[in-house]
Amino acid sequence: MANHPIIPPEYHAVADQLKLSPALISNNHVFLTGVTGAGPDSQMPDDPEIQFRNAFEKIGQVLRHANLMFADVVEMTSYHVGIRKHFDLFAAIRSEYVQKPYPAWTAVEVAGLRREGAVVEIRIIASINQGE
Repeated sequence: MANHPIIPPEYHAVADQLKLSPALISNNHVFLTGVTGAGPDSQMPDDPEIQFRNAFEKIGQVLRHANLMFADVVEMTSYHVGIRKHFDLFAAIRSEYVQKPYPAWTAVEVAGLRREGAVVEIRIIASINQGE
């Protein structure tokens, strides 16, 4: 099976600009590009809670476009600036989205992210056959 990009319509401009796929199907897995918590207007909120919710909503949007849901997520890596300041809040918001069987998860502290003001970037791998 050839790799197949997943590009929801609202992501076409950024996908073309950055030469990336928001997600890519490869065999039985979907690899999502890391997302930050910028809003629909591309502005980065100052409030970490809003960033976290925005990031998970964008992940959900890409998953739905691939006919998947959070229960299909098998691995999550989250990259945090200031992880000790906001980990409990992030974990609480994350628990509103993840579903059984819960994905493997690694949370990593980083010095910075590409988007100015971003405090988190989340990368996901989902399984196309998770529910089978």
